[in-house]
Amino acid sequence: MDLAELSRAELEQALAAIGLPRFRAAQLYRWIHRRGVTDFSAMRNIPADLRARLAREFRIGGPAILRTDVSTDGTTKLLLKLEDGREIESVYIPDTPNQTFCVSTQVGCAMACGFCLTGRMGLVRNLSAGEIAGQVRLLARETGLSGAPFNIVLMGMGEPLHNYDAVMKALRMLYDEEGLGVHPKRVTLSTVGVVSGLERLAQEPDMPNVAISLHATTDEARDKLVPINRKWKIRQLLDQCRQLPVGTRRRITFEYVLLEGVNDTPEDARRLAKLLGNMRAKVNLLPLNAAPGIPFSRPSDDRVNAFARVLADAGTIVSVRKSRGRDIRAACGQLIVEGQQKT
Repeated sequence: MDLAELSRAELEQALAAIGLPRFRAAQLYRWIHRRGVTDFSAMRNIPADLRARLAREFRIGGPAILRTDVSTDGTTKLLLKLEDGREIESVYIPDTPNQTFCVSTQVGCAMACGFCLTGRMGLVRNLSAGEIAGQVRLLARETGLSGAPFNIVLMGMGEPLHNYDAVMKALRMLYDEEGLGVHPKRVTLSTVGVVSGLERLAQEPDMPNVAISLHATTDEARDKLVPINRKWKIRQLLDQCRQLPVGTRRRITFEYVLLEGVNDTPEDARRLAKLLGNMRAKVNLLPLNAAPGIPFSRPSDDRVNAFARVLADAGTIVSVRKSRGRDIRAACGQLIVEGQQKT
């Protein structure tokens, strides 16, 4: 049994089954999740004979680092190998102003957005809760941030709401005070708009921040850029967003990748402001991170600024995201593992 796949309650049950008291589960959980330890022999506050027994009965799995790439701006991309040989990518983004970990939820992605390299892989498989939480543990250990505050964005490879149960279990594991103790307000889940998943998310007692990848202001345009729009149209998506229990000090973020000559006109900006006019929303503009295989171009800075100005003048909270890690292909939409495509 892999203990890294278990919530603390499940860990208590697994240890109770072999006659161990509940406090041992808390000890193990701290070693695994807070300190990132995978070797029972390193757990110094557990008796040696019990460590040996645990090593016979259980194991502690997780991703392993295959390669580390560091950008000129300090962004670090990790190529990780899973236990079945599949590979994923995770990213550490420093000084944002908080430290941020960008983690994956699937190997590949089924959403096939037209400007995203990950979608070209197709969906290979879902990640388990332990593999998702394991990326955070590994990043915290490698960056020395295990005892410090950091943010988590579920914006790596995959669509989080397409792997709902594993993602929510992973978040609960990360929230646990005996582990890393991450507050839900420090987590952002990015989705292209899986409305059925958003309906479930609205019922979560500890809902993370939500970022909606919108990218277009008409169904005709979004059908082409984000194929899931053919199932759930913009109006249906926004109606569901209005049902999310967003507190008075939080907002839903709407991500909008700007593509030259496609969705970057002043008319698009005015439509976007109107669509979001009665919501607790903010818009995050992302000038396209161009890459070979993406059939679109990045707009000029003047065009980006003009788009942002129309939104601001309409009273919409707007920011323009600075791309990080573009030189190591770690920016949004650029994560892809060659040779891992679905067969």
